[in-house]
Amino acid sequence: MGIGRVLMTADGVGGVWTYALDLACGLRVHGITVTIATMGPRLSVDQHGEAARRGIDVREGDFALEWMDDPWTDVDAAAGWLLALEDECRPDVVHLNGYCHGMLPWRAPVVVAAHSCVGSWWRGVHGRAAPSSWDTYRERVRDGLAGAAIVVAPTRAMLEALQREYGAVADGRVIPNGRSRPHPHPHSHDPIIFSAGRIWDQAKNIDALCRAAARLRWPVCVAGDSVRTDCQSIGGVRYLGRLSQEEMHEWFARASIYVLPARYEPFGLSVLEAASAGCALVLGDIPSLRENWDAAAAFVDPDDQDALVHAIDELIDQAALRRDMAARAHERSRGFTVERMASTYAALYEEIAALSEKT
Repeated sequence: MGIGRVLMTADGVGGVWTYALDLACGLRVHGITVTIATMGPRLSVDQHGEAARRGIDVREGDFALEWMDDPWTDVDAAAGWLLALEDECRPDVVHLNGYCHGMLPWRAPVVVAAHSCVGSWWRGVHGRAAPSSWDTYRERVRDGLAGAAIVVAPTRAMLEALQREYGAVADGRVIPNGRSRPHPHPHSHDPIIFSAGRIWDQAKNIDALCRAAARLRWPVCVAGDSVRTDCQSIGGVRYLGRLSQEEMHEWFARASIYVLPARYEPFGLSVLEAASAGCALVLGDIPSLRENWDAAAAFVDPDDQDALVHAIDELIDQAALRRDMAARAHERSRGFTVERMASTYAALYEEIAALSEKT
């Protein structure tokens, strides 16, 4: 059967929003129209504007996300809203960018995309399983995964982490994320070290770069959510706040070195954007980032600040090495396209729809 419509959930908190917009646009080439149903904090004016410019149908719900504090009344209320949207939209496939709603009585077959989870975040950041206060979350995620026809992760590392935290996944696939290449900015690649992400998130570990800034000869510029950060009071760091996509592209084009010493990062869209812009990369030595960028980045122990400073200093001191590493990262980035991501998902949707017809 041909797939004509997909109902997709998303939120505006992090990279899932970018992923959902890019995938929705990429699927148009395959004749697939996507309705995006958002939960969590209300979308910003910029996010609404971006969706409108790209001609994407967005329905906004006012429900807490499953990883937030005590969200279950909202999660259950969102279930009714989502099932009503399915009745209205009549999708051929439901694509969930979350877990707990996978167990609902959907008419259409369900794909669950695993971008992150509390269990693997906690283990990556703290080195141990999440405490018992997360047991309800664990149970609800496990039930949601069981309701999916297929579970997708952006890296093999994330799929394995999901299986470790919640048990075997009946049918797990890896589909790497992709990014649209922006209109090119002049690539000045000034003597700037850049990083971006949720600075309050221990998983991103941007604090490590901020603490190292005083030991580095190039200025450090950091963009990201300002919910809680010490960076603004640390010498040598220019804090840029939350930037628009256009502003982010300008900074990726200006910087020579992009640093993300992450403890946990299931894929790393910001790394892909930096590589695509021609930055040399310094990354946390974790399985997911190794999977995507091995031999195309310098890797450091996220908890070894001396190693972080040394890796950045090497790239500052050795221009030829810096250019070589930037070229390697740029070449690697060419494989992570929206076109490849969308065509793989389109084929997956066809597969599960055909299986659904047989059952």
